[in-house]
Amino acid sequence: MTETKTDHYRGLLILGKIIKYVILVVGAIIMLLPFLWMLSTSLKNEGATMVMPPQFIVKNPIIDNFKAVITDYPMLTFLKNSVIVAVFTTVFQILNGALAGFAFGRMHFKGRNILFLIVLSTMMIPSQVTMIPQFVLLKYLGWLNSYLGLVVPNVFGAFSIFLMKQAFENLPDALEEAAAIDGANLWTIFWKVDLPQTKATIATLTIFNFMQSWNNYLWPLIVTNSDSKATLPLGLALMQGQYSTNWNLVMAGVVISVVPILMVYLIAQRQFIQGMTMSSAVK
Repeated sequence: MTETKTDHYRGLLILGKIIKYVILVVGAIIMLLPFLWMLSTSLKNEGATMVMPPQFIVKNPIIDNFKAVITDYPMLTFLKNSVIVAVFTTVFQILNGALAGFAFGRMHFKGRNILFLIVLSTMMIPSQVTMIPQFVLLKYLGWLNSYLGLVVPNVFGAFSIFLMKQAFENLPDALEEAAAIDGANLWTIFWKVDLPQTKATIATLTIFNFMQSWNNYLWPLIVTNSDSKATLPLGLALMQGQYSTNWNLVMAGVVISVVPILMVYLIAQRQFIQGMTMSSAVK
């Protein structure tokens, strides 16, 4: 009787796992459908994009759309601008967040909690509220239609500071104490002892900040006034006509814009796993 109950419970557990994996697979397929449709449309000619019923599988795929996007539009310039803005914004966001997070998480000074609450309170201010003052300031500085105007206003973020503070607070004190006994100063402890243990958080912030900067449309639209400094979201918007749009060309441009994000995600995902392994080994 006991063996029968055990087999029954074991069967229920196996059935539960099968149902869970089936739901996950179905959810993954549903999430992949827009990307598959985007890729399919980018390989169609202009007449095949509006065929009814829609065709997921392209009978005669072509790559001329990608060539047309690069030759007929300054897509390489848009891509270069997006890479420069996203990379510098992400690097400085993480660097500033790590420095401030280390100060709030590992250092003890008067007014630390109040100052941290002030920093967090900035997350409640909509970005649209500060755009006009930032625009006026950049105008007087002469940074409109420049990389400085695109990057500098976005290199500080309360979310990055908050996440790095939480990561530093959860680190053990043993390594810091051992480094201090060996004569390490505060900068050495930050750079060589604590920061390498926060790889998981840094990888997460890299993905979030890079995607946010890469997909940012409103701020580049306000700051730039020429194609020489326009980013990919602006370039893709320029490809849509007033009365008609070649969606096969637009989707080809979108495919080009998605590739760098996928690369960053794959690299950061590996670092995320390594950071998790290192953190568990230290603890």
